[in-house]
Amino acid sequence: MSTPIDLTTLKERQKVAWASGDYAVIGTTLQIVGENLAEACDLRCDEQVLDVAAGNGNATLAAARRGCVVTSTDYVAALLERGQDRARAEHLEVIFQVADAEALPFPDESYDAVLSTFGVMFAPDQVAAAAELGRVCRRGGRIGLANWTPEGFVGQMFKTLGQHLPPPAVAQPPSNWGSDAWLHKHFDDRDFVVRVTRSHFNFRYRSAAHFIEVFRHWYGPVHKAFAVLPGEGGQALEDDLTALLNRSNRAGEDSLVVPSEYLEVVITKR
Repeated sequence: MSTPIDLTTLKERQKVAWASGDYAVIGTTLQIVGENLAEACDLRCDEQVLDVAAGNGNATLAAARRGCVVTSTDYVAALLERGQDRARAEHLEVIFQVADAEALPFPDESYDAVLSTFGVMFAPDQVAAAAELGRVCRRGGRIGLANWTPEGFVGQMFKTLGQHLPPPAVAQPPSNWGSDAWLHKHFDDRDFVVRVTRSHFNFRYRSAAHFIEVFRHWYGPVHKAFAVLPGEGGQALEDDLTALLNRSNRAGEDSLVVPSEYLEVVITKR
């Protein structure tokens, strides 16, 4: 029998997973999402911007390119180092700081915009993370999020992973953040105005096999799943991921283009 774990233990396990592989190999392909989110939030020069669970810094760079004063945070230092390398290459001034999305070390209402692209949605304590985003955003400021939906490809990929490697009972699906109802529940109408736009990001690879090869080596959750599953278990996971990818592919037999639905969210604090 497995031993029950709490949210703190789950967070430590997640940290190990995200530090494995090299998320930047995947993350840099998602840069367009950060650019689109920066435009949706109408970021202005000299605004104070916080990127939460920034990973390798897609939203960070998008905000810095628009002249914002940016603080980029994540609880995995190795991910921030990748973002730092990218900012340095573009001669962008960014503050990088290790910080937990569930307990941000910043004063109340200290940022004009608080961003997260496919990051804060993976915080184990979802209620605490949502509260922290609202707390550090000033009144009249914006919270900008890009969140994978449960129905989209990434949501289904995580569902497939869960079928082979069930998450602890305490874990909440990250794709909760990709639900309109969940967002309205945790950012209520008295304090926030929530605007949601459904969009798609296209994963582009040579084939299903190429996608799986890249993700099993570099994308933390997939990397860890294959690492802990036995030989037959790993093959079964690969077979199910291959089937999902081929069902989702809109490019035909010669390539792989898989659209994945996400919510582009702009929340204005009253």
